Amino acid sequence: MILLTGGAGYIGSHAAIEFIKAGYSVVVLDNLSNSKQEAVKRTQALAGVNFDFIEGDIRDRALLDKVFAQYDIKSVVHFAGLKAVGESVQQPLRYYDNNVNGSLVLFEAMIAANVHTIVFSSSATVYGDPHTVPIKEDFPLSTTNPYGASKLMIENILRDVHVANPQWRIALLRYFNPTGAHESGLIGEDPNGIPNNLMPYIAQVASGKRAALQVFGGDYATHDGTGVRDYIHVTDLVKGHVKALQYLEQYQELITVNLGTGKGYSVLDMLNAMEQAANKTIPYQITDRRAGDIAACYADPEYAFNKIGWKAEFDQQAMCQDTWRWQSKNPQGYDD
Repeated sequence: MILLTGGAGYIGSHAAIEFIKAGYSVVVLDNLSNSKQEAVKRTQALAGVNFDFIEGDIRDRALLDKVFAQYDIKSVVHFAGLKAVGESVQQPLRYYDNNVNGSLVLFEAMIAANVHTIVFSSSATVYGDPHTVPIKEDFPLSTTNPYGASKLMIENILRDVHVANPQWRIALLRYFNPTGAHESGLIGEDPNGIPNNLMPYIAQVASGKRAALQVFGGDYATHDGTGVRDYIHVTDLVKGHVKALQYLEQYQELITVNLGTGKGYSVLDMLNAMEQAANKTIPYQITDRRAGDIAACYADPEYAFNKIGWKAEFDQQAMCQDTWRWQSKNPQGYDD
């Protein structure tokens, strides 16, 4: 059985479906700080399995001990964490407490329960402002914001844990920019308040929930002046987790893998693609750059294919169509 921390969130809910499809049993732990109970119900319906859901926080050691005692957990897929770059710049202590301290409590509980296999949800932000693209796994590591710093700290902790006890099996998965939604349109990204990520913001403007897209910076050294990112369909992303866990079940290693498509799209590229998917004009205005942002960031996905046999399959059009299907079916997110 797999424990999915943060398993009611955007990526975690899609992961639950893919792990169940691959033959695993899951139990989900989530404090619902950035997710909803309704997401769990819909995920259970889509998966065809009423897996157990526990509302709780990874910083609650007593709760974790109880969960590990109650379930025969063999591995952990660790999604739980705060994830907004801009917010982390404004609230660094909250990010370090939730992400780093929460992970420490989780790892200690795993050791106490004799569970030594973990797939960790890291981020391409650990590369900081890369000198060149595409980004390979052996690039120098640095960060430009507390969110990225928290992810790099957790990676370093896990590397040290593996040195101390090589029986650990660890996958550090560095995400690029997850987007899209389940093909059914029943689950997708439902951020609290104003979205911090581009695609849900564009989708909310397209649906009329917001007036116009704020494009943070139009003077970057990119083909149209707006930031370039590697957008990856959430279903592709979570399939990467399944592949990583299957690899760890065969090999007692620590692996570090980029999960990206290898293609970079600018903000305006994605806006134009969403206009086609939604068949409407989406208003936008260019404003000042956002603290902690960089010009361009996209992956070299070759190692992921060679190491764990994974590569992205969905293209930009599919990402936008699935994002729009979710948004148009659920204009108020899970609160509809």
